[in-house]
Amino acid sequence: MTAEQLAALKADVQGKYEELKSRNLKLDLTRGKPSTEQLDICAGLLSLPGENYKDADGTDCRNYGNLIGLNSIREIWAEVLGVSKDNLIAADSSSLNIMFDLISWSYIWGNNDSERPWKDEEKVKWLCPVPGYDRHFTITEHFGFEMITVPMTPTGPDMDKVEELVKDPQIKGMWVVPMFGNPTGVTFTRETIDRLINMETGAPDFRIVWDNAYAIHTLTEEFPEIVDVVSEGGNRFWAMSSTSKITQAGAGVAFFNSSNENLNWYNKHAFVRGIGPNKINQLAHAQFFGDAEGVKRIMQLHAKSLAPKFDKVLEILDARLAEYGIAEWTKPVGGYFISLDVVPGTASRVVELAKDAGIALTAAGSTYPLKADPEDKNLRLAPSLPPVEELEIAMDGVATCVLLAALEK
Repeated sequence: MTAEQLAALKADVQGKYEELKSRNLKLDLTRGKPSTEQLDICAGLLSLPGENYKDADGTDCRNYGNLIGLNSIREIWAEVLGVSKDNLIAADSSSLNIMFDLISWSYIWGNNDSERPWKDEEKVKWLCPVPGYDRHFTITEHFGFEMITVPMTPTGPDMDKVEELVKDPQIKGMWVVPMFGNPTGVTFTRETIDRLINMETGAPDFRIVWDNAYAIHTLTEEFPEIVDVVSEGGNRFWAMSSTSKITQAGAGVAFFNSSNENLNWYNKHAFVRGIGPNKINQLAHAQFFGDAEGVKRIMQLHAKSLAPKFDKVLEILDARLAEYGIAEWTKPVGGYFISLDVVPGTASRVVELAKDAGIALTAAGSTYPLKADPEDKNLRLAPSLPPVEELEIAMDGVATCVLLAALEK
């Protein structure tokens, strides 16, 4: 554009922004929470198990015990994931709790392949594909690990860089969200997964936290293949999943899938920490789902709720921003997020402008360790919570803020 054209555009966008502020909005796109409509899909769960409190094998779910979880829910989830039930533990509602425990216990005592506790290492380093999940980075930050970023690509993390970095014995692990990733929506290709399985690492106790939180969160009618990395990759993988965004976000069931050796080590500590998970909740889930196909039927209902919201966000981004070449965004077919890259140096300004207009966005930098995006360009959009009508208003406002920040820059 010429200087005159830019000036005219800025005047137009500034006018749109002032009109946006005058509406006194209060809209929230910060976190990937299920909407009320989605939570209502599984409202029937709340009346279960009723008086039928025994599992199929006779376990009285009201009592203590059964630390690895109920057979019935483990059988269903093992079929969903295509893994062995014997390598799957059903726990309470949060898979993040399991991740924290695994790293905490490795730090205090070392894991089953460690030469010494991680706290006794000169330094512990951890690989963090970016943009990535903020809650992952918060855990490794909490333990003071040095977090090393690796760029995400359309096929997964930059594996040339990963394979070179893991030769360092101080690098003890890596975060990944392998399917419909947070926030990019990327699903790792089979080649990427094979390289993660087969790469040589300097640390014998190197672990990949395989957070498969979105494994079946499709936005279409297709469920992608789930690779059983545990059976192929041995002790390298700590794999997690949960029903938190499937049934009730605050009262789901979390699962830990790993090798026999890893599970024996985990249970050695877990059996000291507690006397069993909430088996009543696990039984309710098993009764509600019925089988693996029942889980997929529920996921299709979620897709019908979520897909129009993702379509609306992408439609507005394309209509408002595509012609200017000032932003790029992912077009996921699953998961809960859209990753938006704006003009470098303006992400924080976009968040500030949106806040002043009554639109809450996830803080700029949140998708990077220590909340420090070196280019200040990435934003995570979470379309799930608002109704489509509110989402349309919010995203049109976000597009205005992106344009204004770019023009200011």
